[in-house]
Amino acid sequence: MGIPKVWVFAEAADGELTSATLELLTKAREIGDSVEAVYVGDDAAAVAGPAGEHGATTLYAAPTDGMLIGAVGAAALAKLVAEHSPDLVLFAQSYDGRDAIARLSAKLDRTVLTNGASIAVDGDTVTVGTAIFGGNTLVDTAFGADKPGLAAFRPKSFAAEPSGGAAAQVVAVEGIDLGRAGEAKVLEHHVEELEGPKLEDATVVVSGGRGIGAAENYEPLVEELAKALKGASGASRAIVDAGWVPYSKQVGQTGKIVKPKVYIALGISGATQHMVGMKSSDNIIAVNKDPEAPIFSVADLGVVGDVHKVVPKIIEAIKSRS
Repeated sequence: MGIPKVWVFAEAADGELTSATLELLTKAREIGDSVEAVYVGDDAAAVAGPAGEHGATTLYAAPTDGMLIGAVGAAALAKLVAEHSPDLVLFAQSYDGRDAIARLSAKLDRTVLTNGASIAVDGDTVTVGTAIFGGNTLVDTAFGADKPGLAAFRPKSFAAEPSGGAAAQVVAVEGIDLGRAGEAKVLEHHVEELEGPKLEDATVVVSGGRGIGAAENYEPLVEELAKALKGASGASRAIVDAGWVPYSKQVGQTGKIVKPKVYIALGISGATQHMVGMKSSDNIIAVNKDPEAPIFSVADLGVVGDVHKVVPKIIEAIKSRS
């Protein structure tokens, strides 16, 4: 027997459920007897299929009406929790997920467990695992008796696997009271320009660190190799903090968690903060001139050498075969 009723706060991007949402639905299916989702958006019918395929039988849907997703989500959840009494509500550790869980915590007077990487169920006890101190220590925290438990998880903590279920039944949520939060309106959307796949969804990720030497070396080394491999380019916190690349490219504990089939680290020493964000990759390749660099401790293939000499040769070899 699992948890009687598990809910997932579902999010979408470009008309499709996010990978983090699909991961949470899959995990909810594994630990819960009943799985339902709560969604804020104007295209609920379009996402009901994927939601059902990954385990949700019901998709409670509330329109945005130009308001903040987190504010609408928290208000809708508060109303639904009072009506249906779920045992556990799962959120992605995303901008909207963090906004919604914080607002809901205040509305329900419940503490939250955030930044989760694992979840375990033993009878009536639900425990969330979190990595702290840069991933050096793992902490397990159990919910108390008050329900529902509210927990947020980092993307890539679980695998997303469809179950073949039918589309979730869409149930409109009406009569939501947002209070003063309803006065805030979204006036514009700005979308980041991307070339190639999203960093967090890419099957190949190439990241650069201080070892590449300077900001002007990022494009010919990191981005060119990523483009040749049809992958995404990332970065260590060091060069993000230095202003060489935007924050959106940061991989690590305070950046994005990635889990590609191949992760290539160029000139990255391997600080714990960075390795927390990529150590679960299927295959890790590191190029660094320091043979004692910590990154080699997690690498499946390590190349001790100067990235300025090694990487151009790799790019040349790839292009000659394509």
